[in-house]
Amino acid sequence: MKQAGPDLICLSHLRWNFVFQRPNHLMSRFAQERRVYFVEEPVFEDGPPRLEARHIEANLTIVVPHLPHRTEQEEALTQQRRLLNAFVREQDIRQPILWFYTPISLPIAADVEPSLVVYDCMDELSAFRGAPPLLRERERELFARADLVFTGGQSLYEAKRAHHPSVHAFPSSVDAAHFAKARAQAEDPDDQRDIPRPRLGFFGVIDERLDVELVARVAKERPDFQLVMLGPVVKIDPATLPRRPNIHWLGQKSYQDLPAYLGGWDVALMPFALNEATRFISPTKTLEYLAAGKPVVSTAIRDVITPYGEKRAVHIADASTFVAAVEAALAGPREEHIAIADEMVSATSWDKTWRAMSKLIADALQSKRPAAVRAEGNVPCSTL
Repeated sequence: MKQAGPDLICLSHLRWNFVFQRPNHLMSRFAQERRVYFVEEPVFEDGPPRLEARHIEANLTIVVPHLPHRTEQEEALTQQRRLLNAFVREQDIRQPILWFYTPISLPIAADVEPSLVVYDCMDELSAFRGAPPLLRERERELFARADLVFTGGQSLYEAKRAHHPSVHAFPSSVDAAHFAKARAQAEDPDDQRDIPRPRLGFFGVIDERLDVELVARVAKERPDFQLVMLGPVVKIDPATLPRRPNIHWLGQKSYQDLPAYLGGWDVALMPFALNEATRFISPTKTLEYLAAGKPVVSTAIRDVITPYGEKRAVHIADASTFVAAVEAALAGPREEHIAIADEMVSATSWDKTWRAMSKLIADALQSKRPAAVRAEGNVPCSTL
């Protein structure tokens, strides 16, 4: 496999085997042309500090720090730094691209000499439940070190562009061919097969961003609607989730299986709460739902209103109008919706996003090289 430039070390707050999303899509593609090391947050266990590295593709390695139970935060960062330094030497990684998804990881890579530093700001992490108080300060430090900043949506771009001279908006994209399989899906998965119609479906992380009260309200107002909810429950107590006969919490499903579930839905939902955690989100599932050919109903998330709501690809509603919006989605002209959805989906892809990012990275690397060359050539004549 041809090596296109330096290795890439990605430090992420998300685990590779969590919900398959932006980091997975991008790092899989970067691994087509260079060695990629995806460094996760630590696992705490009995035993001495160690790094677990496992190859999941030819050029893609998942790296997991294992630290002793009850390790204090600062000591955990110090231990991860030592482990990463040793790993970089062992793997003969020289001047890699450092790619950050969380500013909290900045001290871990403090000793790594990078060729380029990229901050892919996919979410406003400081607004999430349980965010470390240090996060905003670390982000300022990361802005000072970064060569390039990418954002996961337009509203995040507007919030971050004043903090760095090279900020670029890359809203969530889509693997259209994968989700288009839902259009021809004939057989339901076992745990969905016996759920009556109409089915309203959601997949994604179930946390403080989901408006569980809205989910309960829709289920109560229309007992004939069946709400199919897929995804891991994190940061909220599962016992607080609404329980009604027509709400079906089916748990996390693999990325490969999502089209099979989507194929059996009548409407796809994005019942997000409107709070600090959702202020800047650009939901990846918007385009995935549209690629599947499903009518979509969402609450008023800014990056969904523009462009999807404005182009009539998504029905926008609040708690009082959500059921009516679902009814309109169920009754709407399918051919017209499919045409609008296809136009929006065809405008982007993860391949296009990756290529655009790669071009910016190549340009940034090139712009740094001449300075080094000039420095080398700036030698007094008496020494020649």
